[in-house]
Amino acid sequence: MNGVAVRSRGVTTGQVLSLLLLFGVSDWVSAAIRYAIPEEARRGSAVGNVVADLALDLGRLPGRRLRVVSGGNKKYFGVDLTSGALLVSERIDREELCGALSPCSLSFEIVVENPLELYSGAVEIQDINDNDPVFPSSQARLEISESVAAGARFPLESAQDPDVGINSLQTYQLSTNPHFALDVQTRVDGSKYAELVLEKELDREEQRELHLVLTALDGGSPPRSAHVQIHIDVVDANDNSPVFNQSTYKASVRENTPTGTLVARISAYDLDDGPNGDIVYSFSSHTPAKVRELFALDSATGELRVKGQLDYEETKLYEIYLQAKDKGVVPGVAHCKVLVEVVDVNDNAPEVTVTSVYSPVPEDAAPGTVVALLSVTDLDSHDNGLVNCFISPGIPFTLSSSLKNYYTLKTKAALDREKASEYNITITARDSGSPPLSEVKQILVQVSDVNDNAPKSSQDSYDVYVLENNMPGIPILNVSATDPDLGRNAHLSYTILQGDPAVGHLFSINRENGTLYLLTSLDHEDQVEFSMMVQVQDGGSPPLATNVSVSVFVTDLNDNAPTVLYPHPNTTATYTDVVAPGTPAGHMVTKVVAVDADAGYNAWISYTLLQATDPSLFSVGLHSGEIFTARQLQEDDAPQHTLVILLKDHGEPVLSTSATVSISVAEMVKEVLTDLTDVAPANDPRKHVTFYLILAVILVSAAFFITMLSLGIFKCYKWRQSKELFNSSRSTLYRTPGPFHHIDAVRGGLTPPNFYHQVYLTTDSRQSDILCKKPFTSSPLGSRQSTMRNGEPGLYHQIVGTASRLPTPAEQAQPNTDWRFSQTQRPGTSGSQNGEEGGAWPNNQFDTEMLQAMILASANEAADGNSTLGGGTGTMGLSARYGPQFTLQHVPDYRQNVYIPGSTATLTNAAGKRDAKSASSSGGNKKKSGKKEKK
Repeated sequence: MNGVAVRSRGVTTGQVLSLLLLFGVSDWVSAAIRYAIPEEARRGSAVGNVVADLALDLGRLPGRRLRVVSGGNKKYFGVDLTSGALLVSERIDREELCGALSPCSLSFEIVVENPLELYSGAVEIQDINDNDPVFPSSQARLEISESVAAGARFPLESAQDPDVGINSLQTYQLSTNPHFALDVQTRVDGSKYAELVLEKELDREEQRELHLVLTALDGGSPPRSAHVQIHIDVVDANDNSPVFNQSTYKASVRENTPTGTLVARISAYDLDDGPNGDIVYSFSSHTPAKVRELFALDSATGELRVKGQLDYEETKLYEIYLQAKDKGVVPGVAHCKVLVEVVDVNDNAPEVTVTSVYSPVPEDAAPGTVVALLSVTDLDSHDNGLVNCFISPGIPFTLSSSLKNYYTLKTKAALDREKASEYNITITARDSGSPPLSEVKQILVQVSDVNDNAPKSSQDSYDVYVLENNMPGIPILNVSATDPDLGRNAHLSYTILQGDPAVGHLFSINRENGTLYLLTSLDHEDQVEFSMMVQVQDGGSPPLATNVSVSVFVTDLNDNAPTVLYPHPNTTATYTDVVAPGTPAGHMVTKVVAVDADAGYNAWISYTLLQATDPSLFSVGLHSGEIFTARQLQEDDAPQHTLVILLKDHGEPVLSTSATVSISVAEMVKEVLTDLTDVAPANDPRKHVTFYLILAVILVSAAFFITMLSLGIFKCYKWRQSKELFNSSRSTLYRTPGPFHHIDAVRGGLTPPNFYHQVYLTTDSRQSDILCKKPFTSSPLGSRQSTMRNGEPGLYHQIVGTASRLPTPAEQAQPNTDWRFSQTQRPGTSGSQNGEEGGAWPNNQFDTEMLQAMILASANEAADGNSTLGGGTGTMGLSARYGPQFTLQHVPDYRQNVYIPGSTATLTNAAGKRDAKSASSSGGNKKKSGKKEKK
């Protein structure tokens, strides 16, 4: 049968216990609930739904760590967290657990956390008929005198059935016979025993022995049975049987009574004489074997003594059946009963069970945090089983009782792992017996670390002195710090805070040990001091950090020789100082100027005359470098003197350099200059290296730009050609150029058709950037007018024919070698024209705009065949204003060629020299522009 909850006070099976015992002690809620299940229930069988019966939230069970705590070594029950059902987890044998006790129940506790709640419960183990009755032996032998009168009773050995209730031994049956009947009696504890009742007197001469079968039956369905063979020998009569003074004896004994202690003395008498009157005392046949192990009976005196160890917690009352038998041929037998009550003594120390320990406890746990849950049991009764618990003082914990026999261990003050990382808590449980018994339980509670301490450096700042010209990669400092925390919270990492970008390139720090490395060689002459901030951070969450200031000072070494500023040592030109003949002694002729990049003594320079044409003529100031005449110059002195001056610093080791000074003795400076003109300056091959590099970059960029521009025009050309072939119903020779036909409007093929840009170039566009840009306008005339209005005075345009006027690639005519303008016909100011050629080119903004408008109108009228601008054929009316030399023969032929500024696709040899000259000047301008961009 399935496990069901049962009500107390006889409520039927299958109903839930309605009475919940609620206790409001501390933060606990406790309730009691009872269930009933049959013994030998399968593992996994449901006992009941504790979650529903206790009104718990099933969805929160996984987070609340519900568990079942039961006494003993076996865990008989568990809870299915998905359904809330209490399940059987171990085999349950009622006879093994409770023996003959009824009812038999198993107690358990349900612990639920977050918040902590405790519920107690019990499961009644219902007996099933799983055991057969058993007789002590398979045969029984009786000797009955023939003189025994009818009605005499003969006790028989009782069968034992470990089951209880209806499944226990219920009755006996006797095989059919003419002499005996069976009388079934009930003891105080409800057990059954059988007696043979003589109904018809025996006659030994008629029948010497009888064979009967006694059957023991229990009340199961179907009933179980056991059989014993009874052999009865009929003997001659002993007509008096022993008689006890009383049928029932009572005694009490303490459970700790030592072996051999007298419990009771029984007495019986027999009126017969001789052996028939001698009485022997013994245990009755139906006395349990366990009783015989605990008690001993003196067969001669009838004294009942303690033989084994009595235990009040196991059995409180013993019912002992004794008999007195005489020594006659047919012994007479008398029976009596002894009731022995066991008195409880304080012989069981309290037992402390640690149900739950929540360790480690974080050091920032608030006071009142539950650390452990304890249960205390004492098998004794009354005051002997009343237990009190306490812990040793001086620790930040407290012990409180939340329910009978249950205690909670809580924190009562703040914890600090750095002061105490663990606590070995001693819990003492003492009962109220006399003398009291106690038990000590040790609980180890560890304190887990919390990142509550920032790293601490041994000093707040460091000053480090490093010699310049150091080896790269050397360690210069070890930043040390400590953190009293534990584990990852104490794992320190070192980083340099990015303040000065130069510091990050020069210094590096080991993240693990704080060693500061110098990555490059330092130069005192570049920078003397470096300051940085090193951050020491632990690995906690969130991390804590401390900043340490580090200053690195670069000390000077004598690593720079003196540098001569005058005379310049790295030039091929000769510097000659002139002194007039007859100059007196002490006259300063010149001065050697030098510097030393080092500092202090390393930068002090001394000057010494190392070599001279005439050592007696000149002297050098030791510290000033000034060259003086040592004596007056004579006419016979050499006209040219070369002095070699040695310059030394005061460093260790000493570094030196030399300077060569040329001095001429002459009346006039012109003589010296004449000599100097004969010296041709050497050509420095590196002089134009920068120029060539810039020019190469410009040429590569220009080539790329021209390639991309040509590709765009070609794409536009192909698109326009396909479009006009499809849409045009008639072919026209000239049309009004649209916005796509301006050379000042460059449109990329990937730009959306509703948005274009126009780029205007000045006449000197070789040296300048884009002048302006503006969105594309849809009106051709408006576009041109806007172009002319927004352009600079020198702005000019050349009109490019549309794709419809261009011949196919196969029909492309060769470029006309005479289509370019001459020098006088090129745009520019009037002053730039050659006076030998007549006519005038527009030299102001108004004239330029007029010329552009006339060219545009002539192109439009030519397309319509009715040009009316004046002038002869092919002049477009321009010769009237600008001279007869300006005709249309000087204008590019739109129908054959397309001129792209900056491209050589249609350039001819007509103006090759002029173009080459222009190109060279353009290159110079581009170089200049490139410098501007670099700035």
